[in-house]
Amino acid sequence: MKPNTLKSIDSQPHFPLPRTARAVAGAAALLSLLAMTAGCVVAVRPAPVAVAYTAGPEEVTVSEDPPAAIVETIGIAPGPGYFWVGGYYHWYGSRWGWVRGRYEVPPRRGAVWIGPRYENRGGRRVYVRGFWR
Repeated sequence: MKPNTLKSIDSQPHFPLPRTARAVAGAAALLSLLAMTAGCVVAVRPAPVAVAYTAGPEEVTVSEDPPAAIVETIGIAPGPGYFWVGGYYHWYGSRWGWVRGRYEVPPRRGAVWIGPRYENRGGRRVYVRGFWR
């Protein structure tokens, strides 16, 4: 019986790549992945927000003026019939908090959004909440 003269692939000596070569290979793989996704645009539409609708303005006397408004970017409407309600500061009993702008469907046909406002009346600071009319 003749000994087997064929060598398996596993018995071949192999040499590990140097650290810099592995780093370059990893960077190349990452760049190719980024190149495949370049130019893709993912648009996330906000979910409709449940809002309590009031019949008229509600007024709250506050202890301080609101901070300067935050500038927001208006995104794409999630569908027909949505109305953009811009962001505003809301009084939470002892402090102002920013309410981000959002798209809403008016509660009924022909409804108009009356945004919140901040007024000084006879030395009192008054916050008038926004509502659908």
